[in-house]
Amino acid sequence: MITVSTSKAAGRGEDESGPRLARWAKSLRLEIAATEIVPDDPDLLSERLRHWADTERCEVVLTTGGTGLSPTDLTPEATRAIVDREAPGIAEAMRAASRDHTPHWMLSRGIAGVRGSTLIVNFPGNPPAIDQAGAAIADAVPHALELLRGGGHRHG
Repeated sequence: MITVSTSKAAGRGEDESGPRLARWAKSLRLEIAATEIVPDDPDLLSERLRHWADTERCEVVLTTGGTGLSPTDLTPEATRAIVDREAPGIAEAMRAASRDHTPHWMLSRGIAGVRGSTLIVNFPGNPPAIDQAGAAIADAVPHALELLRGGGHRHG
């Protein structure tokens, strides 16, 4: 799990998003291999995503932060650079879940995709938005992981 924040990586302020995302992951019974905080550096983030997917062989890598419109918000670009296939429905569901909570829901640019057999999902950096987005995809993530493991398709 990766928090993307230049200020938090520099030790300025407490990371609230990472722990919130970890709680969500644990609610799905996902094992947390590690957490880290990296600055808003797309090359570094791409390298870390490759590490967790290719070297550590994690089934899922979650990021939080860097998904807005600020010039330094480049998490989607760093993710898109290393995924083999996007999973647009995941990101669409996450954005839609925020619609009733903020008029700015459509400004979130996070993506989701697959690298090898690893699911990568960009969560927003706002802690309450993590809960909203997570609730929207909680049922789909375990099924996605089952499919990536080579499990069969179940419908209904």
